[in-house]
Amino acid sequence: MGAVLPLLALRAFVETARHGTLKAAADAMGVTSGAISQQLKLLQERTGVVLFERTRQGVMLSAAGTRIYPELKQAFDQIESSLRTLERLKGRQTLRISAAPSFAATWLAPRLPGFSAQHPQIDVHLDATTQRVDLRRDGVDIAIRHGLGRYPGVRADHLFAPVLLPVASPALLATAATINTAEDCLQLPLLQDADRNDWRLWFQSMDIAADPRMERGPAFDDDLLLIRAAEASQGIALVRDIHAASEIAAGRLAVAINLPWPQTFAYYALSLPAEEQLQPCIPLFLSWLREQLALPVA
Repeated sequence: MGAVLPLLALRAFVETARHGTLKAAADAMGVTSGAISQQLKLLQERTGVVLFERTRQGVMLSAAGTRIYPELKQAFDQIESSLRTLERLKGRQTLRISAAPSFAATWLAPRLPGFSAQHPQIDVHLDATTQRVDLRRDGVDIAIRHGLGRYPGVRADHLFAPVLLPVASPALLATAATINTAEDCLQLPLLQDADRNDWRLWFQSMDIAADPRMERGPAFDDDLLLIRAAEASQGIALVRDIHAASEIAAGRLAVAINLPWPQTFAYYALSLPAEEQLQPCIPLFLSWLREQLALPVA
């Protein structure tokens, strides 16, 4: 083979294998399907090896293609990672933060303008997602996650451990008898978390006997959805105190009974060990986070 590598053709091969169709590969590379087809033809002509077999759904790797795909994919992933590293070294810094949607919307996003005012040279990009991220591969500088603090291979800064509170709209509470005990919450419809566990465990912690009503009611994937349903008087919700703080302060929600339930789970800020960090702004952001946590709730 010559010294010049057919990088464009190899990239077309990787994207086609990754996505399964020429069109999807073309979309990923920002070219036409015809261009992808041409590059694959050139690669096959140069190597003399059939890399794909056509199917009704698209294309599938041949035996030879299956053999080389993992190594080529890894190579292009490494090239992409190296490019992101170079971009981070430019004069203006971009800090990419990943946080769960509920935490991002109710706690972090409203405070970010304060960080930007203190550090105007740093552009903050906030991803609201619960998906697992690889800090070494995905271009994320800090991931804020809710868990037990067991995050091998990365630095985990403990932020705080929220408590769960039973909240409902004042209008709904006005229709119910006075709630004096945890068991009194069962007189109202319960709004459930996705796994239908929180209410059951909360009642259990209050030594309330099992009751079928504890696991009834609509379920929601995120605290934000629970809060909106509670605001709409659909039922009583058990949510983390930080997520409902502004609604309670504004009177849109009220604490049904002051029986907070401490959680073993806490929020952690995950980042790479100091010796692996390329962004000097990471310690700045972590320090700012700790300052915000020390402030009283507005």
